[in-house]
Amino acid sequence: MNAKPRRRIFGWMMYDWASQPFHTLCLTFIFGPYFASVATETFMAGGMAEGAADARAQGIWSLAQTWSGLLIAFTAPALGALADNSGRPTRWIAAFSVIYVAAVSMLWGMTPDGSAITASLWAFAVALIAVEFLTIFTNAMLPSLGTPDRVGRISGTGFAVGYAGGVSALFIMLLFFAEREAGGSTLIGLDPPFGLDADEREGTRAVGPFTAIWYVVFMIPFFVWARVRNPNAARGGVSRAFSDLARSLRAVARRRSLAAYLGSSMLYRDALNALYGFGGVYAALVLDWPTVSIGVFGIVAAISAGVATWIGGFADSRLGPKPVIFAMIVSLAAVCVVIVGMTRESILGFPLAEGSSTPDVVFYALGCVIGGAGGVLQSASRTMMARHSTPDRPTEAFGLYALSGKATAFLAPALIGAVTLATENARLGLIPVIILLTLGLFLLFWVEAEGDGGRWPEDSR
Repeated sequence: MNAKPRRRIFGWMMYDWASQPFHTLCLTFIFGPYFASVATETFMAGGMAEGAADARAQGIWSLAQTWSGLLIAFTAPALGALADNSGRPTRWIAAFSVIYVAAVSMLWGMTPDGSAITASLWAFAVALIAVEFLTIFTNAMLPSLGTPDRVGRISGTGFAVGYAGGVSALFIMLLFFAEREAGGSTLIGLDPPFGLDADEREGTRAVGPFTAIWYVVFMIPFFVWARVRNPNAARGGVSRAFSDLARSLRAVARRRSLAAYLGSSMLYRDALNALYGFGGVYAALVLDWPTVSIGVFGIVAAISAGVATWIGGFADSRLGPKPVIFAMIVSLAAVCVVIVGMTRESILGFPLAEGSSTPDVVFYALGCVIGGAGGVLQSASRTMMARHSTPDRPTEAFGLYALSGKATAFLAPALIGAVTLATENARLGLIPVIILLTLGLFLLFWVEAEGDGGRWPEDSR
């Protein structure tokens, strides 16, 4: 491989490095738990019992992800078709980058008095939608980066780079910004920098602007080296894009492997996203962990994810993505069973001594499995979709992949919210995740390991 393709692959991987802090910091380990804690305290101040307040906080957090998922599901394939027809997906990436940076910066407004709960949910939802669209466009570049025997390794390395970026950003937030509690210091005993007010949790709230700045800086290599233009794009406007999309949707019905894979990934990726979105909230509401402890947990999980995903890329290239996906789904289902069966007082029905640290140790171990298995699963899934795509319309194909991942993206948060509110128990609310993983595993049996017709460009060798 000559220098230019290497630079292009590196530039492409830098998107994972630049965007992963949103998932690590905002969705899972810093903003999500902070939001849940503030919401719970606000609802309790309004007269709710603690259990009901916990359930309400988790419920509205799930609602934001539910509506975001619905919007993504209905618009992602059409946007993919428009991007392919334009022949210049980089312009779309730039446009959604602006929206993402503006929205994630607004998370700063989530003050501890709970006055900005609604506005912060809107900002989070817009940022989530934008970053999901960005991922569609960048994932669509994967088939052009290498041949089938290399693309699994490229995908795995990209995810590993992303997790490294997430861990690095999380380290910085924990060491220098996020307070242990209102008025408290950071993990290493420092006051938040730049005169940030710890009483107003400004160090923790800085997660929004920090994530935005991180993205702007580290996307520079992507726009310099990974820019892409498709000279073979079928030029046309909106009507042409929707016509091509309708044709692609009809074709899915005639491709059993692709249809089964889209259905399978629709379910298990929905379950995985729910684990990411609610893992930190679970630790805050069920195990009563403070934000800094959740952040340390996130570092351990993210390091595990980075190492496992890098190794998983080699397994993907050697064995193919299908057996890797199968093994990771089984691992995640087993983890969920333990999570649902764990409280401060018992694990899977076995009682614990009062004040036992066993649940904390077990959850740390489970976090390593979730991080590692989840990272490998996402990487191998991207490879499997690449095997089902064609080089002339990759963004449309990955738009369908996004549709499969988001068509029911509202389902897991909605089910979690419904079960949580019905049982008034945040722990039992995760039961739907187990069901979704099991259904996804079942559909995987109809997926052909080598795909069902994707072609690869000869000049990418």
